Amino acid sequence: MTDMSYMEIIAAILALMIAIIGHEIMHGLVAYKYGDTTAKNAGRLSINPIVHIDPVGTIILPAILYFSGAPFMFGWAKPVPIDIRTVVRNGGYSGAIAVSLAGITYNFFLAILASFIFPYFNIAGSFIGYLLYMLVVYNVVLGIFNLYPIPPLDGAHALEYFARIIKADYIANFLNRMERYGMIILIIFIATPLANWFFYPAIYIIDILLK
Repeated sequence: MTDMSYMEIIAAILALMIAIIGHEIMHGLVAYKYGDTTAKNAGRLSINPIVHIDPVGTIILPAILYFSGAPFMFGWAKPVPIDIRTVVRNGGYSGAIAVSLAGITYNFFLAILASFIFPYFNIAGSFIGYLLYMLVVYNVVLGIFNLYPIPPLDGAHALEYFARIIKADYIANFLNRMERYGMIILIIFIATPLANWFFYPAIYIIDILLK
């Protein structure tokens, strides 16, 4: 079992929830800006964490990582429902790109904000200090992870819609076809030595922000 204190565990869980739930809410908020009320009608624009819980990504996986003594926690929230056809109809493919990148933008903004505040609370045993530290870590990791153009990640969706704009339909169609294999590709990257390369950009950015 991990040597993390209860304070650190609570701070880590809170930071992870803020990162992943905020990420999903932002997709819905930007879609709502383009006339898509799907997320709002489903009650998914709420900050109530209960409506965003995914049994595997929000509960089971973090619990397994904790009890197995993993040095980190990771997870995801239930995806916010979006009718991308409504977004495209009202905002074009540029609007669809904005929706796709909304969660990543949120993660990077929050990471930068937390990194600016962190030095003022970087005191041994400080709950706020550790919370800010984990907000930087989780938001950078989630932002970089989702930026990769691997279906079904946000980066792949943004690239697909950009390809539609420049009339490179062969790229968009390729990404669409690849979505069925996306989870397999992600598992290969995450569960093999390739993970060192896959997460290196996140580690590099975290190091810069927390210096």
